[in-house]
Amino acid sequence: MTYTNKTTGEEVARDCKEHIVNKTVLVTGISPGGLGATFATTIAPFSPALIILASHNVDKAEQTAKDIAAVAPTVKTRVIKLDLASISQVRQAVEAILALDTVIDVIVNNAGIMATPYGTTKDGIELQFGTNHVGHFLMTNLLLEAQLARAPSHAVRVVNVSSDGFRLGWVRFKDINFGSKSANMLYSRSLAQKLGSRGVVSVSLHPGVIFTTNLSTHLAQKDFEELGVIDRKMGNKTALDHQFVVKSSAEGVATHVFGAFHPDLTKSENNGAFLSDSAVLDDKLIYSWARDAIEAEKLWTLSEELVSQKFNF
Repeated sequence: MTYTNKTTGEEVARDCKEHIVNKTVLVTGISPGGLGATFATTIAPFSPALIILASHNVDKAEQTAKDIAAVAPTVKTRVIKLDLASISQVRQAVEAILALDTVIDVIVNNAGIMATPYGTTKDGIELQFGTNHVGHFLMTNLLLEAQLARAPSHAVRVVNVSSDGFRLGWVRFKDINFGSKSANMLYSRSLAQKLGSRGVVSVSLHPGVIFTTNLSTHLAQKDFEELGVIDRKMGNKTALDHQFVVKSSAEGVATHVFGAFHPDLTKSENNGAFLSDSAVLDDKLIYSWARDAIEAEKLWTLSEELVSQKFNF
């Protein structure tokens, strides 16, 4: 099946239905109207066993649980409080998830913030880098560590939602207030390299440009114009070809569904891949700073330092 930028999540889910049924799926960032919630309600009619909804706003998560029940009454949901901007609270959330005593099949790290006013997490890390990467790094690694000990042969899929914004900058290791989109991609590469032999499949993705979610709240028209100036200065293909396609939320989650369930991604050559429009993007189209193994290892080491824990994968 060949997909396009107009393919919807439901279309991909229908193709992947036998890989969705009976799966336990954890999704972060599931406020109603966002891509995480749309992803959850899209896959629910295809009978996953359990959808774990992790969010810093429990009330919004409960509303998404109700929306899931409206389209798939028999699908179980559990709401977990997760504040990615707090290392201690991430650890508490992981304990609550592990207390569910279930084996997770798919982790979709969808939560993220963008273009917010400067701020820091509760641990003093720049807010976007801390929320979008560090919090997910800690949560996912703790879950994988525990699960691999419990069920060492169980295959797990990890999906890190990024964007094609990686083209605008690399992870600046002397200034970590920069580059979380590249960080999401490098983290996926690290998981694939370190845990691919143990059944973990990890990918990152660009969902597309979607204006119907809350992610672009802090962006004005002039901000998009300024990004265009940067693109032209850097010679980025996006600007030179004038390719700017806006997607609906239904189209935006298609690559989420593809990344979470499509069987093509179990091929070893696709582990660690970056996805766009429900397809694996050729590495030749990805700048080296978002796929380099040395950069990925440097980020892994930095992330361990920031959360004060080493993971012996």
